[in-house]
Amino acid sequence: MSDTTAAGTGPLTVLSAGAAALARADTLDQALGVIVEAGAAAVGAPMAAVFLQDGDDGALELLLTLGMADDTVEPFASDVSSNPDHPIHHAALDRTGTLSRTGETPDGTTLTGADLPLVVASGGVEACVGVLTFGWPGAHEVGTGEETLLVAIADLAAAAIAAFRSSSLAAERAEWAERVSHTDPLTGLSNARTLGRVLELEVARAARQQTEVSVAVFDIDGFTRLNDEAGARAGDRALREVAAVLAETVRLVDTVARTGADEFVLVAPGSAGVLVAKRVLDGIAKLGSVEGHAVTVSAGVARFPQDGTDGTSLIEAARAALGASSGTAQVSEASA
Repeated sequence: MSDTTAAGTGPLTVLSAGAAALARADTLDQALGVIVEAGAAAVGAPMAAVFLQDGDDGALELLLTLGMADDTVEPFASDVSSNPDHPIHHAALDRTGTLSRTGETPDGTTLTGADLPLVVASGGVEACVGVLTFGWPGAHEVGTGEETLLVAIADLAAAAIAAFRSSSLAAERAEWAERVSHTDPLTGLSNARTLGRVLELEVARAARQQTEVSVAVFDIDGFTRLNDEAGARAGDRALREVAAVLAETVRLVDTVARTGADEFVLVAPGSAGVLVAKRVLDGIAKLGSVEGHAVTVSAGVARFPQDGTDGTSLIEAARAALGASSGTAQVSEASA
């Protein structure tokens, strides 16, 4: 192929397509598809493929192909990923690439390939994130201008991968931060902040609909003694085991949170709080001992509107009921 390209398929078209893909594509597949298609047209390559490299073990995974017959895609991907001597594999490892590589297709025809590593830099450290390969039937010599264009196309593809990976990482971090802000790190249950919001909403809804809301406060019996005699690890284990029973026993409409060192609070829409609390205690009774200490829990239950008209008063009423039975592994009701 000559160094000149047809109108509408030259460097400016590639640049325009790449810029649009980076600015507006919804997914990495979509962005790379636009870049690779425009690049293949610019260099007159009827075939192309993109492999992504896993950062942990260096494995190559075929992401997309262009102009390849369906029955050749899987063997091609398998050959590249399983054969460390494959030129595409070498391009990822060496980060040097190969231009005008000549080989044969399974049907015996000659094919010329160009394998370009997709390299990005972060903090002054370069890393290969994949390989972009183009293919021409027969013999094909890559000229100087075409080589420059191929490198530019590879850089656009690498930039797209880096951008979408950064966006994905940022989204994951935001999701993690949001989850952490609403959960107790030791037990995985909701935290006091989340409980407060849920309780406020449930009380407001019950007031509008003239229904009930139950609040149950659970406390691990003898938790301080367990910590003192068996250590913090034993205490943490007891907390996790109690939390697991709570999570497995409550209903889908219920919310359970850890609100103190050994305190858990259940918000249960309706009047079933006592029933749910008893099921929790039954489940905890089946737990084994922790460092020779039996794990038992007591509970106090309050109901809206009988025992309180807001979240604070309901929790106070439930704690008062709990105080009347603390250490006895039973459920006490505030209005009983």
